[in-house]
Amino acid sequence: MTTLVTGGTGFVGSAVVRALIARGERPRCLVRPGSDRRNLEGLGIELAEGDLTHGESLAEALKGCTALFHVAADYRIWVRDPESMHRANVEGTRQLMQQALKEGVARIVYTSSVAVLGKAPGGAPAHEETPVTLEDMIGVYKRSKFLAEREVQRLEREEGLPVVTVNPSTPIGPRDVKPTPTGRMVVEAAAGRMPAFVDTGLNVVHVDDVAQGHMQAYDRGAVGQRYVLGGENLDLAEILAVVAARRGRKAPKIRLPRRPLMPLAHVAETWARLTKGPEPLLTVDGLKMAARPMYFSHDKAAKALDYRPRPAAEAIHDAVDWFESEGYLR
Repeated sequence: MTTLVTGGTGFVGSAVVRALIARGERPRCLVRPGSDRRNLEGLGIELAEGDLTHGESLAEALKGCTALFHVAADYRIWVRDPESMHRANVEGTRQLMQQALKEGVARIVYTSSVAVLGKAPGGAPAHEETPVTLEDMIGVYKRSKFLAEREVQRLEREEGLPVVTVNPSTPIGPRDVKPTPTGRMVVEAAAGRMPAFVDTGLNVVHVDDVAQGHMQAYDRGAVGQRYVLGGENLDLAEILAVVAARRGRKAPKIRLPRRPLMPLAHVAETWARLTKGPEPLLTVDGLKMAARPMYFSHDKAAKALDYRPRPAAEAIHDAVDWFESEGYLR
């Protein structure tokens, strides 16, 4: 079986590649020219250069493939050019899925996100069927993933796309080379550079458990269905306490109110835009998201896929240890 993985150089994608290799497969990875390929070094896999927005490269990458894991996405809370994120996450997903149909790919696992799910009443964990609309999406990333998943669902209904969707929560663990927004938070906290925080809640899951969930979705998932791949629901204070304890530090205790920080977030975004600097740590959308703890239930995946994630503390420990070993905490 020939399997194409998109996003294999990234955090979740590289874990999926390793999970496939553990099953005895040698997947093909779609990689952008000039991309950071550290996560694929030494794996001995086939690389196909291309881009989600270039249809010809997708056709070449998919030739002879019977399976597709579409993991790639532009994941940033703040982006200088929102249209570039829409092109990658929405239009790129549409092009890839349409090309997979043309090539006769027999089975597809699409990596969506819990970001597209609704908010359950009373603070209860949300799930796959929690009602939600596009208007509920905060920020360009969430909107792009919501629209991309809707496009995947449309192609499944109207054109018979053989796709199973997975919705990972907040993956944490090794090989977060970029790092992701969550990884940046872990780095800052582990390095002792986060004396205060804006409290919220997250569902934390080990990235390797998310990858295993992809394998289980491929083996057991029902076409047209989606499955939350989550872990433990923790408030941010709990997460930071585990990070600090791993490094022998005291956890930050100062909880900052969101509203007074909004002007600072606007200034940080303006400065990043003018200087063409990196994504600011403090963003308007990030503060808005913090008002809604992101708690989720993976009961459906547990029952249908036999999905069993490890404790969240193990994910956090593995992330801190990897960031330390790779020099991120200096």
